[in-house]
Amino acid sequence: MTSAAQAPGAGPAGPSPTLDPGEVGRFERMAAEWWDPKGKFRPLHQLGPARLTFIRDVALEHFGRGGGGLKPLAGLELLDIGCGGGLVSEPLARMGAAVTGLDPGAENIAAARAHAGPQGLSIDYRAGTAEELAAEGRHYDVVLCLEVVEHVPDQAAFIRTSASLVRPGGLMIASTINRNLKSYALAIVAAEYVLGWLPRGTHQWERFVTPDELAGYMTSAGLSTPRVTGLTYDLLADAWRLSSDTDVNYLAAAGKAGA
Repeated sequence: MTSAAQAPGAGPAGPSPTLDPGEVGRFERMAAEWWDPKGKFRPLHQLGPARLTFIRDVALEHFGRGGGGLKPLAGLELLDIGCGGGLVSEPLARMGAAVTGLDPGAENIAAARAHAGPQGLSIDYRAGTAEELAAEGRHYDVVLCLEVVEHVPDQAAFIRTSASLVRPGGLMIASTINRNLKSYALAIVAAEYVLGWLPRGTHQWERFVTPDELAGYMTSAGLSTPRVTGLTYDLLADAWRLSSDTDVNYLAAAGKAGA
């Protein structure tokens, strides 16, 4: 599945080797639908609980924290690259994290700000690119790249730039789609053409990335060998679950050595 907003493009910051202008435009045109749980972003709403559980639990383990309290991520600075309308940024802010939401699509950022305001959430939403933040010398405890990698032309460069934003001792978490015949059948043929879960043309199969490839990009960028967990769809429950099956959707978490 894709969190479209994470879709690359030549956003307000101008062209970038890691952005695809067509992808940015595609998701900006759907910006008004981000918070409709039955609309074009329904799959992301359904993916939310499983992804958030993984992010919370891995972060707590990585930073040696207990799991209690309503704000388990308090004190952590978190960057959500390709935040779209804020579907992940908002719940993480509620968990206490100081969240920066970054997206190349200005319309997506406008939708995110419009939704967060009435919720009383203080989230630093920015229309721009990871390269811009890296040029500013910004660093975060946790950097998220959720449903982004499969939209990026130069995946190695994107992971390298994203990893540079992780401060020493920090954590990077990515979620994406494996590249094999099963993922083509389920993530493209079934999801886009048969079931209509996603607009046709959302994904390009050749941009899917295997867990081994993603691990290679991460380690080459100075991160540890990632912990990989699958995401599978439970048809009877109409819900996504964390799983050992990484054939299609999966998450990967990798740390950066301390200073």
